[in-house]
Amino acid sequence: MPSARCWPGQACALRGEDITIYGDGSQTRSFCYVDDLIDGFLALMDSEPGWPGPVNLGTPREFTIRQLAEQVIALTGSASRIVEEPLPSDDPLQRKPDISLARERLGWEPKVPLEEGLVKTVDYFRGIVEAERA
Repeated sequence: MPSARCWPGQACALRGEDITIYGDGSQTRSFCYVDDLIDGFLALMDSEPGWPGPVNLGTPREFTIRQLAEQVIALTGSASRIVEEPLPSDDPLQRKPDISLARERLGWEPKVPLEEGLVKTVDYFRGIVEAERA
């Protein structure tokens, strides 16, 4: 039985289940591919001793939640529907890290664009979904 709140979206789409978004999906998020984050963590660990933090790691490129869900559906070729649920009152409408300190002090910034990261992530979840069916 499909979940009413299926997540991650890639697995939902690969199973043909609905993808739940909250509100109309216009709130923004900055999605950073895991390889980029690990590179940022390594750069931070290699930084000079005693260097004060904190430092933001992430991507300053914003996408709406709806855009993400639509891209996932397109990349998977799914017939999944986007289902809207009420937006929680504490859900921030925008998330966009300021990574200027990471650029300046660590020489780090993300390299993997959203679509490329989604393709890799969809491939990963495709393997999981296929294993579930076996």
